[in-house]
Amino acid sequence: QVQLVQSGGGLVQAGGSLRLSCAASGRTFSIRTMAWHRQVPGKQRELVAAITRDGTTNYADSVKGRFTISRDNAKNILYLQMNSLEAEDTAVYYCAAVAFDLAVPQNYWGQGTQVTVSS
Repeated sequence: QVQLVQSGGGLVQAGGSLRLSCAASGRTFSIRTMAWHRQVPGKQRELVAAITRDGTTNYADSVKGRFTISRDNAKNILYLQMNSLEAEDTAVYYCAAVAFDLAVPQNYWGQGTQVTVSS
């Protein structure tokens, strides 16, 4: 089992910055990919950014050049630095982890945190 606890988020004006954190505990050695997703009411949850254990990253086109995903494998913490925030970034953000238990992938989610960008 893996537990994910998020922190950060809140209210910020357009053009501002926020940083989200996600602390993993439990069987952290089994985690491979970690990611941030977001969801707006009435819409599907979408991938924002992902990072593999060796640091390979992937971003949604809408956040490229503005958001940076990183992870501290020693501390088991995932980060999302969000710069130049836009009203369209307003959503509940979720961290996620894919861990392997006896070669079977398991998906884990954080509790979610609200990010609101005022225009």
